[in-house]
Amino acid sequence: MTVVEFTCPSLMDPIELEQIAAQLYKLVDEQDKRQIVLDFEKVEYLASQAIGILLAMQKKLAALKKSTLILCGVGPRLMELLRITRLDRVLTVKPTQKDAVKTAG
Repeated sequence: MTVVEFTCPSLMDPIELEQIAAQLYKLVDEQDKRQIVLDFEKVEYLASQAIGILLAMQKKLAALKKSTLILCGVGPRLMELLRITRLDRVLTVKPTQKDAVKTAG
């Protein structure tokens, strides 16, 4: 189980997002991590580029056996964004990191 906690309230900067994407992809591609929890508790704003990264992660993990991607700590503003984009149907979202880890484990 690998837990990634985002610490800044805004995931909007394209350069920062590229670095985040590279690190997340490295977890799957190079370190063979298959149980990943992304904790958005501190995040208030998300760029469309960040949504693309989430979808790419979901796709990468879906191609592997015994893999899971769970989002947690998603606040009301981000949850609304996931609903509008219908990503709440594609991605697994749990209220807390504890719930996410329990679900994945």
